Amino acid sequence: MSGQEQLLFSSREQPLYPPVLLSAPTPYAYCICAPSAVCEMCGIVGTKDAFFSKTKRFCSVSCSRSYSSNSKKASILARLQGKPPTKKAKVLHKAAWSAKIGAFLHTQGTGQLADGTLTGQDALIVGFDWGTYLQDHGCKAVPVSCFKQVPLYEQWEDVIKGMKVEVLNSDAVLPSRVYWIASVVKIAGYKALLRYEGFESDSSHDFWVNLGTVDVHPIGWCAINSKILVPPQTIHSKYTNWRGFLMKKLVGARTIPVDFHIKMIENMKYPFRQGMRVEVVDKSCVSRTRMAVVDTVIGGRLRLLYEDGDSDDDFWCHMWSPLIHPVGWSRRVGHNMKKTEKCNDMANHPTFRKIYCDAVPYLFKKVRAVYPEGGWFEEGMKLEAIDPLNLGNICVATIQKILLDGYLMIGIDGTASEDGSDWFCYHASLHSIFPAGFCKNNSIELTPPKGYDAKTFSWATYLEKTKAKAAPTRLFNMDCPNHGFKVGAKLEAVDLMEPRLICVATVKRVVHRLLRIHFDGWDSEYDQWVDCESPDIYPVGWCELIGYQLQPPVVPESWASQCPVCISVYFSFLFKFRQCLQTSFCG
Repeated sequence: MSGQEQLLFSSREQPLYPPVLLSAPTPYAYCICAPSAVCEMCGIVGTKDAFFSKTKRFCSVSCSRSYSSNSKKASILARLQGKPPTKKAKVLHKAAWSAKIGAFLHTQGTGQLADGTLTGQDALIVGFDWGTYLQDHGCKAVPVSCFKQVPLYEQWEDVIKGMKVEVLNSDAVLPSRVYWIASVVKIAGYKALLRYEGFESDSSHDFWVNLGTVDVHPIGWCAINSKILVPPQTIHSKYTNWRGFLMKKLVGARTIPVDFHIKMIENMKYPFRQGMRVEVVDKSCVSRTRMAVVDTVIGGRLRLLYEDGDSDDDFWCHMWSPLIHPVGWSRRVGHNMKKTEKCNDMANHPTFRKIYCDAVPYLFKKVRAVYPEGGWFEEGMKLEAIDPLNLGNICVATIQKILLDGYLMIGIDGTASEDGSDWFCYHASLHSIFPAGFCKNNSIELTPPKGYDAKTFSWATYLEKTKAKAAPTRLFNMDCPNHGFKVGAKLEAVDLMEPRLICVATVKRVVHRLLRIHFDGWDSEYDQWVDCESPDIYPVGWCELIGYQLQPPVVPESWASQCPVCISVYFSFLFKFRQCLQTSFCG
């Protein structure tokens, strides 16, 4: 199986390889009568209609991203060398080496040692400074209370601007660790901008911390633990009576709860364990599920290994994801499932030696109960649905099959295969399906079937032509909570095209409870629609809190003229990292 086929959420328009390139049977066929195209990134030949994006220049999302990223780097390098940028910047490397980065990081594993030392993927983190990024862009962050799946989301309303905390004094000349009191100046997700007491309106020594770490303490912690409070050296001589100064500042002041970190730790305990078996969607064929085993649990996110795959055949998702189910779910609801073939290569894998039980049903997030009495969805009904293989598109779709317990098999009109291999399963209560006309009513561009123009598409005409009927609006779950997401706010979001990655992102648009997520530094064609309660979006500072690698934005071209030294250092790192990858993968 190729690297591109191993991605669940790679583009629907997969490359169609000509017979001369096939080394093994594939589910694709090469149509000689169709107009051909050549991928500008990897050089693969295929039918133009099957290529990714509106321009049809690339065979997959991976190639499109690699080309876009490398073109930007080449353009910036040209500017640094005094050369005018060209319209078609030279690609630094023909192979999609950005995909190799992911594979390389994956082989290193991920996580933390007991002492907090980063290992594997996390050891390669260059570091992303959320504080500087937010200040430079003048942006706000989505509050922690907007994310139901993260630690302390219910208690985060108690964390307010102006509250006092005790933190390590980094401006001291004493040999031992000493502390001082600081005020919260600004809150951004789990991150807080602090100012030591005594600096008053002077912001030159402000600093960012992650409130979820154990380095931030409530007022009184130093007294209880016999720690010394010492004012910063910079302002040490500003007052003669620091005790009296602090007493005045602390009268009526609020601080974090005494059990703040205890609750944080309790909230970071997750029920899934290595060795538990589950059913999960097959990333190479979304219309069926496969048996998998939990390999790693990080912050509620699961790395799953397919039972009949190899050691690299994995899939990442959150434990609340609608893509995973308890063992026996497929048979119960009537969903197609791939027959497990025992793989001898995996018999000695450490995770498979630890298989001890099937994950019990109560560990999974319950779906909303549905009552089909009085009319229900029917096969052939039309609706609008988020395309799971191209999450930036909401498409015209058809209900292809009705399963039990409220589950539906959906197919995108104009691209659905005859054998149903690209159908996908949505529960009727999910906020990924919408009644006909939803996009028009909310000024969202609807992706029509092939052969139709998005600007002139009419549901009435289409239903009449296809002799179909639209699913009744009353059957859809259209409730909208007061979620708190606002346009322009920053967050951390899973790239569902490559769910191993969590990236710096922005809320680009809010439509009721539907959010359009933009990945900073990338083109808008990579935007993704998600629900406001999706388990795949997180507050600023979440990755730092749980020890997971955060993908920084692609370096914008504007940096080249502003700070050439920084760009040179950045590309020096990329060059060295690329050499490491070539050594690891190219032999």
